Amino acid sequence: MIHSLFLINHSGDIFLEKHWKSVISRSVCDYFFEVKEKAVEPENVPPVLQTPHHYLITIYRGKLFFLSVVQTEVPPLFVIEFLHRVADTFQDYFGECSEVVIKDNVVTVYELLEEMLDNGFPLATESNVLKEMIKPPTILRSVVNTLTGTTVFAEIQGVIEACVRLTGMPDLTLSFMNPRLLDDVSFHPCVRFKRWESERVLSFIPPDGNFTLMTYHVSSQNLVAIPVYVKQSISFFETGTCGRLDITIAPKQTMGKTVEGLVVTVHMPKTVLSVNLTATQGNCTYDLTTKVLVWDIGKLNPQKLPNLRGSLSMQAGAPKPEENPTLNIDLKIQQLAISGLKVSRLDMYGEKYKPFKGVKYVTKAGKFQVRT
Repeated sequence: MIHSLFLINHSGDIFLEKHWKSVISRSVCDYFFEVKEKAVEPENVPPVLQTPHHYLITIYRGKLFFLSVVQTEVPPLFVIEFLHRVADTFQDYFGECSEVVIKDNVVTVYELLEEMLDNGFPLATESNVLKEMIKPPTILRSVVNTLTGTTVFAEIQGVIEACVRLTGMPDLTLSFMNPRLLDDVSFHPCVRFKRWESERVLSFIPPDGNFTLMTYHVSSQNLVAIPVYVKQSISFFETGTCGRLDITIAPKQTMGKTVEGLVVTVHMPKTVLSVNLTATQGNCTYDLTTKVLVWDIGKLNPQKLPNLRGSLSMQAGAPKPEENPTLNIDLKIQQLAISGLKVSRLDMYGEKYKPFKGVKYVTKAGKFQVRT
């Protein structure tokens, strides 16, 4: 039923999003923004908007818009009632429903949204049921949640691979619904680059067999959603010669896909002489020369979240580092377009060709940095 949820503040900024199926680009909200600009008051924005491919159903609570994206016709009042239930739950858990409070409790918010909908359909919406599964935030929990850090940098490196089994020399064209997402592209030699420059359409005569049609890059300003979230605590004591490290990684926007090739890299301060860390999954290494900590996790198991914790030995008499190190996280997800890139049309020109086997998303690799 509900495909995605966007939370929008009074200024028109999207500050949180949650997807229960495939990731939908933020550009779908442009239809809402056009109507919002014409409305005299926020309350005058129509609760139901129809776009070429989606329905946008919204409510306005506490100077926030709760915008849900629906791909099929559903009773609007049913969705509106659910959105009000979400706002009521936030009010019950955090004492108020505001942008600041939601950002301060973002981990709990994602946990609640994950439980309240199952694959887009309401699952657990009663407050007493939710509190049995997700404990309301205490002072300690609030402190822990704030340790998820801030995203400093993020990017996606995408690959589109083709498998072609055609006789003759077919002339193919491939177009995207949102080519503006692509910041940097590299094509197979068969692609006519001039047509891409002028029309943003891939025109090519493909070779036979498997080949990489295109690689592309999406920068942080166009990033739709980071597929994992990080709980980390790296602390250095004011006195003494030691510190503590505790990192946990969990899936967030994987749409049922497996996160692979997960690697966490931390550039430690020069005063860190050695580490004594235990990983529940993967291997952890620390280079004494470069002061680089590498935690190679591999596949992310959502049933048993990987954790790395232990102590850090510091140089005697050295001052406490002015700021905590940044975490660099690399990952891969097979056949999932986190960037929101979608193929809109594929045409073949020629005579009596066998069916085109198709172009598919193969690998979406991403990397991002978080600061404690």
